[in-house]
Amino acid sequence: MVYFVVFSVTYMLTLMGNAAIVCAVFCDQHLHTPMYILLGNFSFLEICYVTTTVPNMLANFLSETKTITFVGCFVQFYFFFSFGCDEGFYLCIMAFDRYLAICHPLHYPAIMTTHLCTGLAAFGWLSGFVLFIIPVALISQLSYCGSNIIDHFICDPVPLMALSCSKSHTTKIIYSTFNTIFMVGTFMFILISYALVIFSVLRIPSATGKRKAFSTCASHLIVVILFFGSVMTMYARPGSEKPLEFQKVVTLFYSVITPLLNPLIYSLRNKDMKAALQNVFFGKLICSTNEAHL
Repeated sequence: MVYFVVFSVTYMLTLMGNAAIVCAVFCDQHLHTPMYILLGNFSFLEICYVTTTVPNMLANFLSETKTITFVGCFVQFYFFFSFGCDEGFYLCIMAFDRYLAICHPLHYPAIMTTHLCTGLAAFGWLSGFVLFIIPVALISQLSYCGSNIIDHFICDPVPLMALSCSKSHTTKIIYSTFNTIFMVGTFMFILISYALVIFSVLRIPSATGKRKAFSTCASHLIVVILFFGSVMTMYARPGSEKPLEFQKVVTLFYSVITPLLNPLIYSLRNKDMKAALQNVFFGKLICSTNEAHL
């Protein structure tokens, strides 16, 4: 019951925080720019991402059976890691947007058009669902004829492959290679983007300009470090055997804790977002109160 209460509160705060950002971006005309549109999509993606695992985990806290069907397990596996893959691509897209805005400010409106922003947003949503068909198809074709107990709170590929009674060396190599290419590729793209941003910011003559430029990137960089740091610790080392408890803790961090922290990071460090949240919620509350008095 303690775990149920703790993770129920965490889940509700995650939903409320990310939904608040989505509402602020949707309702405030000042935030209808590519940077905030991408942030709104990213926050909605976080809601989908955390919802693929936490409700089932909460149900298991109260259930005595704690079972999941074979199909249900792989459906959870597919959606959870597809949304996770989408997060990685969205962080790349947001880094690219910051690169254009800071390194090419005069050409930014002409390059980051509504058409391009919409295309990048659609790519961020669809890419993970296309790419993760291959790992799910490979792992689901393994033979499962022994123990059917997954020592994890989600259908993670590592314990799933450990349950297989068929030789899965090729599948493990393909899966590890896939993860490594994806994570290293996206992470390097972000690092290169921000290296160019830093070089550009250092050339800004005024201290105020430098501070403003760094402040717009700081929130995104913190999210990148939290997400990629935990995910690469878990999946980017092919052949490394990690203790099960360590795997659970790391998975818990990037699947539950990171989506909870993201709204706080973006809202607390961003004056425009804080103002939009106040206008959307407190402004509507004041208007509603005044209308009631009238």
